[in-house]
Amino acid sequence: MNWSETLSTAWHAIRSHTLRSLLTVLGILVGVAAVVVTVGLGLGTQKDVSEQISSLGSNLLIVSPGSSTDSTGIRGGFGTSTTLKATDATALQSEVAAPDVKSVAPEKTSSLSLVANDTNWTTTVTGTTTEWPEVRSRTLSAGSFFTEEDYASNAHVVVLGSETASELFGRTGVVGQSVTIDGTAFDIVGVLDSAGSSSSSNLDDAAIIPLTTAASTVMGGTSSSAVNTIYVKAASDDVLSGAYQEVQSILLNLHGITDADSADLTVESQDALVDTATAVYQTLTVLLAGVAALSLLVGGIGVMNIMLVSVTERTREIGLRKALGAPPGAIRNQFLLEATVLGFGGGIVGVILGIVVALVLPAIIGSSVVLSPPIVFLAMGVAVAISLIFGVYPATRAARLVPIDALRGE
Repeated sequence: MNWSETLSTAWHAIRSHTLRSLLTVLGILVGVAAVVVTVGLGLGTQKDVSEQISSLGSNLLIVSPGSSTDSTGIRGGFGTSTTLKATDATALQSEVAAPDVKSVAPEKTSSLSLVANDTNWTTTVTGTTTEWPEVRSRTLSAGSFFTEEDYASNAHVVVLGSETASELFGRTGVVGQSVTIDGTAFDIVGVLDSAGSSSSSNLDDAAIIPLTTAASTVMGGTSSSAVNTIYVKAASDDVLSGAYQEVQSILLNLHGITDADSADLTVESQDALVDTATAVYQTLTVLLAGVAALSLLVGGIGVMNIMLVSVTERTREIGLRKALGAPPGAIRNQFLLEATVLGFGGGIVGVILGIVVALVLPAIIGSSVVLSPPIVFLAMGVAVAISLIFGVYPATRAARLVPIDALRGE
């Protein structure tokens, strides 16, 4: 029997039990679709996080409040204390002490309510300096950023994010309007260009005010001199490492710390954040793909089970064919081909289902799903390989049947 006849016979055998064949490939189908979607979701999340970190700015260092030891001797984790001050940012701007640092922008943030006319909107209000647009690589679509004079005089001026401006005033005529922030009136001097958003943050929903104004009015109090984060922009990619060393050295000296392991602050580079996020999501993607691959294994077991049933049902047919001269190899090839066709069919439908889900899912969960062609072809290949492997035993069993015993079978 040639391969064309073998394929035709295998296809006829599959079609004669259509429902059973469909149920058999269901495990393969689900497994392939799960691998395509889970890997795509992991890659998409990794892409979103990388873009979010990159949106902070270029050549960037991020200084965050570190751990501190309280009066009882208990040491808190990073971010548990307000160890950064506006004076730390001022020290980092020294060209002599930090020649590789181009600009510095401290941030003091709080979630506050903005009121314009009859509209109330809660957003993140950020107090910072005039260098913020350069450090964070942001531009304005209308008006201008607040000036050094505004900063020095504690002026009540604000720059709104594009979404915040739209929610409060609509699309036009925002600059020159007035908005109340936590009960204090502010004049709107500019509107930022859109920078996009992710599932965890919205860069367009923001209000930027002078740090001096934030400390003296809407965010005043006992910790009015503290800042949440200091963003430092290096002069170029080539000197980012040098800027990191300069920033860490200056701040440790200011805080009277000689051992970096006991630092009450942390300095991270943008590249390090991207690398860390990438490593985490790569690990998560592998784990998710491993779980999904178990479905393929279960599907392969299902193929073997059905093929064994098929061998039992067709014992007399096998005996007759062997009695008429069919060699064991022809019998083996037919059953292997049946198993392969089941795996290939389940793989094709699984890939189609996975692609459809990957296209629809972002609109539901708000996160990107990145389709990876190598993963799609790999999942397809594994589906066929598993079906073929699990079809070996039933095919071998059929090929080894003795014709006289097979013809006596019921």
